[in-house]
Amino acid sequence: MTNKHTAAHNLFGEFSPKLAELTDQILFDDVWARTELSLRDRSLITVAALITQHRPDQLRYHLNLALENGLTQAELKEVITHLAFYAGWPSSMTAVLIAKEIFEQDNA
Repeated sequence: MTNKHTAAHNLFGEFSPKLAELTDQILFDDVWARTELSLRDRSLITVAALITQHRPDQLRYHLNLALENGLTQAELKEVITHLAFYAGWPSSMTAVLIAKEIFEQDNA
C-alpha cells in the first residue's frame, strides 16, 4: 500500500486497507489522473453523479475537491438547482444544505 496519507487512508485505511489502496491507486492515481478530461470537468461530473445518486457523505468531500479544482460556488449551486428537475427535489435539497454548510465554512 502507498505510504501517503490520503483521505481514504485517513478515513478507513486502518479498518480496510485494501479498499483504501484501491481508492488511492486506481480511482485517484489512475482514473482521476487521465488526461482526456480536466480535473475541473471530472469534479463537475462527479458532483452531479453524487447528487443524482443521493450520496451525501461522498458529496461533502467532492464539493470541496470541486472548489479546489476550479469550480465556483455559483457554478456548483447552479448544478444543484439544475439537477432538482432531473434527479429529484429531495436530492437537490440535501445537496444544497451540504453545499451551504461547506461554502459558509469556506467563506468564514
